[in-house]
Formats: sequence, C-alpha cells, structure tokens
Amino acid sequence: MATDATADDQIARFVADLTLLHDPHADAAPLLLAVSGGPDSMAMLTLAAAAFPGRIAVATVDHGLRPEAADEVRMVAHHCAQLGVSHHALRPETPIAGASIQSQARDVRYALLAAQARAIGAAAILTAHHADDQAETFLMRAARGAGLSGLSGVRARTVIADAVVLRPLLDWRRAELRRIVRRAEAPFVDDPANHDPRHDRTRFRQLLDGHEWLGVAQLARAAAQLAEADTDLRATVDWLWQDRAQIDGDNVRIQAADLPRELGRRLARRAIGTVRTAAGIESPAWSEGSNIEKLLEALSQGSRATQAGVIASVRSGVWRFRPAPPRKTG
Repeated sequence: MATDATADDQIARFVADLTLLHDPHADAAPLLLAVSGGPDSMAMLTLAAAAFPGRIAVATVDHGLRPEAADEVRMVAHHCAQLGVSHHALRPETPIAGASIQSQARDVRYALLAAQARAIGAAAILTAHHADDQAETFLMRAARGAGLSGLSGVRARTVIADAVVLRPLLDWRRAELRRIVRRAEAPFVDDPANHDPRHDRTRFRQLLDGHEWLGVAQLARAAAQLAEADTDLRATVDWLWQDRAQIDGDNVRIQAADLPRELGRRLARRAIGTVRTAAGIESPAWSEGSNIEKLLEALSQGSRATQAGVIASVRSGVWRFRPAPPRKTG
C-alpha cells in the first residue's frame, strides 16, 4: 500500500474505528477478516494488513452457487500470499439448495467463519459492511414496515454463530473504499449479483444513486441512533425479565399488563421462545421477528390467544404462556 499522507490518515482512521469496537492491542489473538474479493472487503484487507502486520488472517467463503467463485477465492489467496497474510478457503460440505437461497447462504457463511475463527483462536470476525450498505438496509426494511430492531440495520458489533462480529467500516463510503484498492493496486471483482435488478438491494442502491437528496450518511446515522435505542431497550427488557418473569418448566408468567406496548411485545416474544425451547416445540415456525400484534391485542382485552404452539392468557394483570394443547384430529 502507498505510504502517502492520505493512506496514513486512512490507516489511522481504520485503527480508531476498530478500537471503538474492540481493542486490537488487548491481547495477541488474531483478527479474522471475511474477504470475498469485492472492492469493499479488499479495501478492508489493505487497511488491516497495513495497520496490524502479523495480526490478521483471512477467510473466503465459496458458497458453491457460482462457478466463478472458485477463481475469486484463488485471487484472494494469491493476494494474501503477496501480503504475507494467512488465507483460508471455506466451502460448505452440503450444497445450498431450496427456498431462501440468500438467507441460507448467509447462515452457512457465518457458521463457516465462526468455526474458522475458533480454529485459529481469533478474537473476532471483521466484515466490510459500510455506510452505503447501512443506508440500503435501512430503506429496504423501512419499505417492509420493520420495527425498531429492523431499522437499526447492520450492527457495528454483534454475535453470530457464537462468534463476535465487528463492522469497523460502517462510517466509510463505498466510493472511498474503491479508491483505496485502486491506489493500492489490489485486485478485486465486482459481483454481478450487485447489479441484478431482481434483488431488492440492487433496486434500493439504484434509488440512492439516482436521488442525491437521499443522503447515505444521514440514513446510516439514523440507523446507528436507532441501534443505540434498541440496545437500551434490550437492556431494559433484560432487567424486566429478571424482575417480573417467573419460569416454571415450560410455563412462564410475567407481570406485564402495566408496561408500554413495546416492552410487553419484547417480553412476550421472549416468553414464547422460552416456552418453545422448554417444551421442545419445533412447529409451527417461529422467530424473534414474528408478528404478535393479534396476540397482544387479545391479552390487552383479557382474552387468550395461541401463536407458534404457545397459548397466552391473562389474569389479574399477569400474562401466562404455556404449550398449547395438541389439536384434536378425526
């Protein structure tokens, strides 16, 4: 990488942004960079290799969905060899197929990265999500009517597949990352899926590109502020759960009738998940983002409701959640 003042400033900025999320000097554990070969992740590799020589490793995932992905893995591996950085090529043992391919690929990717991080004793996984990604995610989720958690967008620090995941580039723009790889003369590839209008993200990217009044930095900042509010709410719910929830096997009781709706919503979701886990309920499907508005309405009116195999009822201001009885057949 060039050593002009601009490059030095960018390296210092990268170190500062990462340090806000994780102190890279706290121990000798390496950092595992998720590098696909695109300009964003190659820019992150360029910055990290200059900032932390001997302290990083790289992993590239070939999901087995595109034949050209194997060449991209080799390109990243070759560049890592030139930088003196260890590289790990990862591929799922079982082919990804069926519905929700992109969602499946994400889950597989993070599972592989987490396993590799554990194998090398890495302190965290770094991904190259940036401000443009954040703005696109914000708009996509707003268009779907997402709540606070969804609008919080991509988290700067999170845990996925039991591994710490850091996104130190969330304040960086896509264009400046591309300039970094060009100045460093680092190779990169543009994923054709990024220009495929069949994908929601591509359409929102085109919307942002075509309307300068939709400020990427401002949208990313709004997502960050919502993420902070969501974190505070999660802490409040944790406290309320400890203070107001009583768990007896696969039964949960919560003193929740006097709480604001959002706090009640989050406690109810946690109760449903707790009951399902305790009772071994696997069907019907359930997720933390499931819509439970009808259930909340029923509880507010003193009625009972069933969702995801769990029956909820209310008595004297106490919400009770327990496994729903099996349906009669015949």
